[in-house]
Amino acid sequence: MIDNSIIAPVLIHLFTALLQLVFWRRTVTHRILSVVGSLFGSAVSVNLFIKVFNGEILTMNAGNWAAPFGIVFVADTFSTAFVLLTSIVALAVSLFSAVGVGRARMLYGYFPIFHFLVMGLNGAFLTGDIFNLYVWFEVVIISSFVLLTLGGRKAQLEGAVKYMALNILASTFFLTGIGILYGITGTLNMADLSGKIPLVENQTIVNLTAIFFLIGFGIKSAVFPLYFWLPSSYHTPPSAVAAIFGGLLTKLGLYAMFRIFTLVFEPTDLIKAMFVVMAVLTIITGAFGAIIKSNIRRLFSYLIVCHIGFVIGGLGLYTKVAITGAVFYLIHDIIVKTNLFLISGLIRQLRGTMDMDRLGGIYDEYPKLSLLIAIVLFSLVGIPPLSGFWPKIYLIEGAVEGNNYIFIGAIILGSFVTLYVIAKLWAKVFWKAASQDAIIEDSFKSLKPHNKALLVTPIALLAACSLFIGLNAETVITISSKIAGELLDPSLYIKAVLGK
Repeated sequence: MIDNSIIAPVLIHLFTALLQLVFWRRTVTHRILSVVGSLFGSAVSVNLFIKVFNGEILTMNAGNWAAPFGIVFVADTFSTAFVLLTSIVALAVSLFSAVGVGRARMLYGYFPIFHFLVMGLNGAFLTGDIFNLYVWFEVVIISSFVLLTLGGRKAQLEGAVKYMALNILASTFFLTGIGILYGITGTLNMADLSGKIPLVENQTIVNLTAIFFLIGFGIKSAVFPLYFWLPSSYHTPPSAVAAIFGGLLTKLGLYAMFRIFTLVFEPTDLIKAMFVVMAVLTIITGAFGAIIKSNIRRLFSYLIVCHIGFVIGGLGLYTKVAITGAVFYLIHDIIVKTNLFLISGLIRQLRGTMDMDRLGGIYDEYPKLSLLIAIVLFSLVGIPPLSGFWPKIYLIEGAVEGNNYIFIGAIILGSFVTLYVIAKLWAKVFWKAASQDAIIEDSFKSLKPHNKALLVTPIALLAACSLFIGLNAETVITISSKIAGELLDPSLYIKAVLGK
């Protein structure tokens, strides 16, 4: 069904960014506009998700050019779920940024660039055209590069160079794949490609093109062996920026991978095996990278890598049960990883450092705050019945059905390593007594009460979301199962876009 309102999540953040450009040096106005724009974006996203989940797939033809000739936006359960998650994360980061980002960075345009980034993410989730997907990817990359370098510190610039170099390489593979697809099919509409790809006589070229997309999205998703740029860059920007990066940017690559390898390409046995092998190696390298880190943000960065392997493995198994688990894990991971980086920023406010060896005593001084953070950490580990537990059950069940016991072993290893490093973090940062010779700078105490609330509220909001996901797992399983069914049988998507 045609519904032009599906573009609203994109336009809201576009207009928010443009309004902030008008009030360029008024940082207080920027903060207010950011929160208000994010609230409107959340309301629209909730409405759009409910409309699609309880109804049918919605489409919008830009310029009234019918598909496959024009650019089409498509709102199905998968895309609207990601738009909803993006809006929740954007609201939390907007609130945290009001205090967690310095005024100097705001004067350089932090908030407009942040909303351009969110706009790009929403556009990528809603597009039904593969070249338009590339364009939205570039909007996201440019915005994220600016956010990564804002402030101009040496570590930021070094991390940004690695980030940009690898993303340019990924975009090259992505664009090359698009060019080959257009050359062999004459279309870039993803629903139209779904019908034309099987008709191509030379399937060797099709499989080669699929490899181009696998490499391109693999770099953007930080899978083994293409992951090393992530831990080298995510620890350098302010915590608010790292939160949006850790929560959403790699997930955009995973979203695109799921979309392309269910709608456009049906993966061969070789590609499925490659997914599973990459998943196992990604889990192992991320896990052992996290074990040796003492900096909290670096540790969280390696856990991002580790847990990406869980999701990739679900796609590689390519069954409804496994993809249900992978989608559930994505929903959980977006919320909890965003919160982890916000928590790292709060710890820095409390102690002036993120080095675990120099931290301690936070539970004694801030017991209520520590218990709030414990909810997030336990959700990450997957302590039953919290949100990280349920998707692993589905992933393991999918692996058992496929007799893939190596992947099961990798999931268990990744889970135990996560438990170990989080237990170590809790013991060193919260439980042990503060070191007498540690340099402790508690800037949190000097903040005004409303500024303290702006730092803690987004963490509490996302923790509540994690609790909801875990304690209402049946609802999330229903959503994830519906998404998995639509991905594996894209006929409804194709009919909504092409009308046939």
